[in-house]
Amino acid sequence: MDAKTADNQLIEKPTDLASGSSVALGWRIFEFLALAKPRIMSLAVFTAIVGMSLAPDRLDPFAALAAVLAIAAGAAAAGALNMWYDADIDAVMSRTAMRPIPRGRVSPFEALVFGLALGAFAVTVLGLASNLVAAALLAGTIFFYIVVYTAWLKRTTRQNIVIGGAAGALPPVIGWAAATGHVGPESLTLFLIIFLWTPPHFWALALNRADDYARAGVPMLPVVAGRAVTARQILIYSALMVLASGLPWVLGFVGATYGAIVAASGAVFLLLAVRMNRSAGADRRTAHRLFVFSIVYLFALFAALLIDHGSGSSSTMRSSHDGRTAAEISPGLVRNASSFINFSAGEV
Repeated sequence: MDAKTADNQLIEKPTDLASGSSVALGWRIFEFLALAKPRIMSLAVFTAIVGMSLAPDRLDPFAALAAVLAIAAGAAAAGALNMWYDADIDAVMSRTAMRPIPRGRVSPFEALVFGLALGAFAVTVLGLASNLVAAALLAGTIFFYIVVYTAWLKRTTRQNIVIGGAAGALPPVIGWAAATGHVGPESLTLFLIIFLWTPPHFWALALNRADDYARAGVPMLPVVAGRAVTARQILIYSALMVLASGLPWVLGFVGATYGAIVAASGAVFLLLAVRMNRSAGADRRTAHRLFVFSIVYLFALFAALLIDHGSGSSSTMRSSHDGRTAAEISPGLVRNASSFINFSAGEV
């Protein structure tokens, strides 16, 4: 080996090491991003933006951006802490076995620290950017999802997803509270829609994953009550959800465009639920179609809320903010939101 060759190798080795370190760091970031369940996080953020946009009061642009980022961080923290606690059952379920902790890419301790730090950051930023009511709601949502649902209900009762669904239904309430400092009836209608949407959405998935849940010891409804009972419950909750979906139009804070979308998409949802019930839950293809369409349904409804309400086609809405009574009329409609969150059906 001549001196020139040796010098070249000395130059190349640090470069190779730096390149390898960059790749390793990139993969680590990717694994921690996976802990946050980004697709679920995106839906939570989107519904929070809708709640914020429908509110009668406005945050300044910087505070609004900070609030949205804080809500995203809170959702990510909940996802990471959920994966930390559920690492044992994730390892035995085919749907979740490739998550970062079961694969050994992230240690349980790292996930715990990441989730706690992110949650504390999210609550603090939201409190500073908006108000303590929104921050308290975000903290309560994270607590409910991890302690009440993940650590208690999920492994003990077939009503796990019904009660636990309250956590996933709170983001629009948090968004509304971030803008107004209180919880309004309009935001509670959005909560009700998501709360009633959650059982048919997850039970449709569980019908085709019952063996997975049984192997992990999770008492999802199809595992403990059977497919026929699950299909009947899906139909009941679907009907209640479609009725609740019409409340924004009935209450007058959206117009006919939203009402038409609810009627059309609700009819499709109910048709799939009826087919599922007629097959006593045995039709796996319909179960998958219902699961996928449920995601489309929720996203379409909340997108329609943004578009219809922001366009000014709805009637003025009664409010009780700023010390006024519910009988007084709000001075105007909310502006159109400029944010859009991409969401896909690939992660639950």
